[in-house]
Amino acid sequence: MDNDYLPEFCVKPVLILGCGNILFGDDGFGPAVVRHLYEHYTIPRNVCLIDAGTGVRNILFTLALSEKRPEEIIIIDAVDKGLQPGELFEISIDDIPFEKADDFSMHQAPTSNLLKEMKERCNVTVRVLACQVAAIPEEMHSGLSGPLERAVPLLSYKISAEYFNPCPGGE
Repeated sequence: MDNDYLPEFCVKPVLILGCGNILFGDDGFGPAVVRHLYEHYTIPRNVCLIDAGTGVRNILFTLALSEKRPEEIIIIDAVDKGLQPGELFEISIDDIPFEKADDFSMHQAPTSNLLKEMKERCNVTVRVLACQVAAIPEEMHSGLSGPLERAVPLLSYKISAEYFNPCPGGE
């Protein structure tokens, strides 16, 4: 298959997906990290960085059907694991909490299963980088809480240190 016809996220070795709904407070953490990375860092050619919002499942289905996939997929999201608000941590795809099924499609069984298939059968490294939410509102309310606002540049720096070089004057 000619790679010219594949989406960029299929052909680049590293795919970073910021997941979450910006209309529900701290759930918008993933998109906020992606925005911060674009604003403060130079994204290298081998990295595809996407604000997936709530549409990550569509991207993963495309990857599952593609003959070409990234070598590594990094998911960025906010979850509730009962830790300190704003605390950053990495979770296994086997430990993705089910309680966020409605607002983060990664947590729904079909999407989690797609990630597990890519990891186990397609030899794709899958990482979930998460931040502990302070709260996710019941009704629409945009904007992150203070602890998550402060965590955005911290996770951005960690990602840049692992996957690309900061811009001159970046963080």
